[in-house]
Amino acid sequence: QVQLVESGGGLVQAGGSLRLSCEASGNIFNSNAMGWYRQGPGDQRDLVASITGYGRIRYGDSVRGRFTISADLIKNAKKTMYLQMNTLQPEDTGVYYCKLDNFRPASDMKDSYWGQGTQVTVSS
Repeated sequence: QVQLVESGGGLVQAGGSLRLSCEASGNIFNSNAMGWYRQGPGDQRDLVASITGYGRIRYGDSVRGRFTISADLIKNAKKTMYLQMNTLQPEDTGVYYCKLDNFRPASDMKDSYWGQGTQVTVSS
């Protein structure tokens, strides 16, 4: 099992910055990926950015060039992921969820875990 705890959300004016953190703890595989997903009111949960345990990074089109994802190495069964969000816009508003995928060895299967989410509100 893996537990995920997000922090760093809040209210910010357009053009401002926030930094989100997600601390993962528990049975984290060496082969893993973590990501941030955003869900606006009535919307589906969309990928914002993701990073694999080997450092491969993906960004959603709307945040590329403004957001930066990073993650620490696994230490003492813990791993922390960050999302630096700059030049925030009202359309960035939503609940930001942290996700961790553990990829099972010699398998196409994975175990996915989600955090509770942290609210980000950008005022115009």
